[in-house]
Amino acid sequence: MKQKFKGNNPVLQTMLNHKSVRNYQEEMPDEETIEKIVRAGQQAPFVSQLYSILLTRKGEKNKIAFGAPLLFTLCVDIHKLKKVMEKRGWELVTNDISLLIFGIQDAAYLGQNLVTAAESLGLGTCFLGGAPYYADKIREKYELPHKVFPLVQLVMGYPAEEKPPRPRYPLDFVLFEERYLEFSEEQLAEAMEVMDQGYLEQDYYRDLQAKIPLEEEAKDEYSYENYSWTEHISRKWGQWHENPREILKQLNSCGFEL
Repeated sequence: MKQKFKGNNPVLQTMLNHKSVRNYQEEMPDEETIEKIVRAGQQAPFVSQLYSILLTRKGEKNKIAFGAPLLFTLCVDIHKLKKVMEKRGWELVTNDISLLIFGIQDAAYLGQNLVTAAESLGLGTCFLGGAPYYADKIREKYELPHKVFPLVQLVMGYPAEEKPPRPRYPLDFVLFEERYLEFSEEQLAEAMEVMDQGYLEQDYYRDLQAKIPLEEEAKDEYSYENYSWTEHISRKWGQWHENPREILKQLNSCGFEL
C-alpha cells in the first residue's frame, strides 16, 4: 500500500513509494531521460566525487538482470583523483582503506540520487549487490584501470509490474535521540513482526522462490507459509562470507592494497 502524508510533496512521495522492480518493459529510455537521471545523480553530496558510472544497454550481446534495458555499474574511482592531483603537482599518500571508505560514501550518495531521479520520471530500479565479488570480471569487461572498484550495480527501466513498497522497521527501532537505547523484548518482537508479517502478506519470498537453504544438515522447519525477512537475513549473514579472503582478493585485483 502506498504511504500518504498530509500535503503535496512529490519528492517525499516518490521516496516513500520506492520498491525494487524485477520485471521490466522492453522500452529503452531515451537519451534525454538517461542524461537527466545521471545529472541528478551527480548532484548528490560528495567527499571528492570519488566515483565513476559504467553504462550497459540491453542488446543481443548484453543480457541484463530481470530483462531491464539499462545497467549502471557504480564504481569507487581513485584513479581519477590521482590524475587530478598529478596535474596539481601532488602525490596521493592517503591509505587505501580511508580512500575506500570515502569513495563508498560518494558512490552510495550517487546511487540513491539515481534511484530517486529515475522513479520520479516513471522508471523502476533494483540494486544488485554482488558486484564486488566479481570485480575482476567487471574490470576485464570495461578495461578498468587500477584504483577503480565496482561497488554496486543498478538496473533500470520502465516497470512491467506493480508491487507495493516493502516493509520497513518501526521508527523507534531506527531513530535514537541523544543516545543509543537498548531494545526491550517487546520492541524487538514488534520490529520483527512488522517486517515478517509485511513480507508474508506480499508473498515476497514465495513469488521469488528465494528461500536460502540451510548449509548444515538440519531439518528446515520453514516453508513459504512462515519463511520471511528476519529468517532470510539471519540465514544470509549467519552462513555467508565468514572469511574476508575472497573480497580482499577482488579489491587487490583492482589495485587496492589492504
